[in-house]
Amino acid sequence: MTQTFFPLAIIILAGSMAALQAPMNAALGAGLGSGTAAATISFGVGFAVLLAVITFSGELPHLSRAGDVSGWLLLGGFLGAFYVWAILWSIPVLGVVTAVSGMILGQLIVALVMDAVGPFGLPMHAITPQRLMAVAMVAVGLVLSKV
Repeated sequence: MTQTFFPLAIIILAGSMAALQAPMNAALGAGLGSGTAAATISFGVGFAVLLAVITFSGELPHLSRAGDVSGWLLLGGFLGAFYVWAILWSIPVLGVVTAVSGMILGQLIVALVMDAVGPFGLPMHAITPQRLMAVAMVAVGLVLSKV
């Protein structure tokens, strides 16, 4: 339990920050009159922060290896950009709870499949009734968030 407490605490903190980021980006999009412009600024700020982190941590030379990896792995940036745009676009229509619940449900469905298949060298984890129930409960929560 103590082995998983810190990573779990960090990911819960990250999730809370994602819930804060989403309406902040939506407000930025409203202020700019463009969700795409807001997503661009959000990624620009994130890029600047990460560039500073890898510079000060001594990891900057690792960027030179980008040409050594399979090009399709760079699609993660596209997926992140789509996520940021989709969440900031959907919040004014759905509200924060429903938009974030939908995002989490989508993540859980794909995560369940990825655990079962083990792509990218990930360890495999069986799809169990308990795990299916956990995802179903989030789906019910999503439905209830709009009742």
